[in-house]
Amino acid sequence: MHKAKYIFLGLISLLVLTTLFLFRDNSVNGAETPESLDFYCAAGMKLPVEAVAADYEKEYGVKINIIYGGSGTLLNNLEIAQKGDLYLAADFSYINIARDKGLLAEAIPVNQLRAGFAVAKGNPHKIQSIQDVLDKPNLKIGLANPDAASVGKFTKKVLTQHKYWEAIEKRVKGDGVFTGTVNELTNNLKLNSIDVGIVWDAVASQYPELDFISVKEFDTKPKNTTIGILKSTQNSVQALHFARYLTAKDRGLMHFDKMGFDVADGDKWAHAPEVNFFGGGMLRPAVEESIREFEKREGVIVKTTFNGCGILVAQMEAGAQPDAYFACDTEFMDLVQDRFSSPTDVTSNDIVIAVAKGNPKNIQNLNDLLKEGVKIGLGHPDKSALGHLTMVMLKEVGLYKRIQQNVTVDSPTGDFLINQINLHSVDAVIIYKSNFMASPTAARECEMIEIPIPQAKATQPYAISKNNDHKQLLERLMTHVTSQQERFTGIGFQWQGALQ
Repeated sequence: MHKAKYIFLGLISLLVLTTLFLFRDNSVNGAETPESLDFYCAAGMKLPVEAVAADYEKEYGVKINIIYGGSGTLLNNLEIAQKGDLYLAADFSYINIARDKGLLAEAIPVNQLRAGFAVAKGNPHKIQSIQDVLDKPNLKIGLANPDAASVGKFTKKVLTQHKYWEAIEKRVKGDGVFTGTVNELTNNLKLNSIDVGIVWDAVASQYPELDFISVKEFDTKPKNTTIGILKSTQNSVQALHFARYLTAKDRGLMHFDKMGFDVADGDKWAHAPEVNFFGGGMLRPAVEESIREFEKREGVIVKTTFNGCGILVAQMEAGAQPDAYFACDTEFMDLVQDRFSSPTDVTSNDIVIAVAKGNPKNIQNLNDLLKEGVKIGLGHPDKSALGHLTMVMLKEVGLYKRIQQNVTVDSPTGDFLINQINLHSVDAVIIYKSNFMASPTAARECEMIEIPIPQAKATQPYAISKNNDHKQLLERLMTHVTSQQERFTGIGFQWQGALQ
């Protein structure tokens, strides 16, 4: 009897554990999981998208409600409805239009498409060029509507550039057909209702009854299919989670690849990715809030390390592998450039002198730092870009060796130096302008003196590592951080350019 009781209790425990496993938490970084997402999708992507959505629902329990149509038609519907979570357009121009209309936030590349002729298997009419089509008056031609479908818009643009549009349009209006989507066009070809149509290569490859004929006028201008996250979404974390899943090389893009699409260089899939960000200490006040916003919206983890760039470079040389690096100056990017893609110069920052309020030592320029009894704080020349640039600047004007007798404090970060003035440990420090303006106490307790020479300036480059699994994610992080211009200029940085 007792043995049966223990067996029964054991089975109950096993059942509870199994139930807990089956209903494990699939939330993204604690965000509430919605029951469904509304996804507006270009019709030509139907087959791979349906496969991806089915996998996602099975794995994460979130229903993807897919609304198919021409990219232009969907965009018009989105503008009217002002609701939804995701939008996949076959042509990147629609993504730009959606952004201009304030409908779209992030965008992630999916694949490339090329337009060309679709004809019956074996190409019975021997069509090889646009001129061939025009020279055969009995051919029935089909085109996608330029106002509704991306391939139609693209067709009209290219044919207009090459002086073919009016003649082709006249033929279609005669005994051909205009369709609302590329799928409708290929179905007309499949049913032999028309003889030739202009479609996307990957869409034609899904129909064994058809052949695709490349056209030189179209081949030089491939179009980028892109999925965007709508600003109207109430579930940005889950929408981005699905977008990352669809564009992951080992998840969604596998379906696109199998179906003949020329897929983008996608990220490796991770339910909640973690990336490492190295940043010069002077940049922390300008970027930290943006990074936290990015984490919250994307449902990812960004591990940050802020320090003097000399220390950061030493850490990299010792084996640290940051995924992104925002350096205090180009010299400290150059030292590790082989690890990163081409950097982008985002901002510049002046080097200035800071003194106590009232300037009791009457310091007006660099030469005044040589005065007897003046205690000076400088950046460490090996541990920080600030210290290195200060050394170079002082050597350029012939003061470096002479000024050493007055240096009583060195530091890898400028914020430490500004605090030394408040503690009355030094009379003057050489720091970045942003160190001064980002310090709440500096405005109350200190004064800033400009150094009017070309060497008194640092330029801040940003780069992404060459070897990582999340390049698309890191591109979005870089775009978000560098799009918050006021967070830089508000504390003294000068703007060089934002990333798009």
